[in-house]
Amino acid sequence: MASSTRLDRAPGHRPAFEAARRKILATQDICGICGKPVDKTLKSPHPMSATVDHIIPLDKGGHPSDLANLQLAHRCCNREKSNKLVREVYAQNSTDENKIVSNRVLEQHNDWKNYKAK
Repeated sequence: MASSTRLDRAPGHRPAFEAARRKILATQDICGICGKPVDKTLKSPHPMSATVDHIIPLDKGGHPSDLANLQLAHRCCNREKSNKLVREVYAQNSTDENKIVSNRVLEQHNDWKNYKAK
């Protein structure tokens, strides 16, 4: 595999991602982006339906199927975040080793609570 090839395009990636996705859906209940509960009974394309988000986007070097790089998210939160790294926080006298990357600071631009599917 060439160094420029993304891991999600490597053979065998999809089964590993699907296994990790099932674990995330079975064990997490809170959106990792907005911090609100996710109703897993809602089906896609409802904006509040459950999706699995890559914390570090794949095009920024995130691993495609590592559980440490996956989190439960609302579909609308995941779409809003897209491939952004929203916030990088450094502790005082920090190095890259103790950098914290978080995506829990996105504003909710729409009133999804009152959303009605067409």
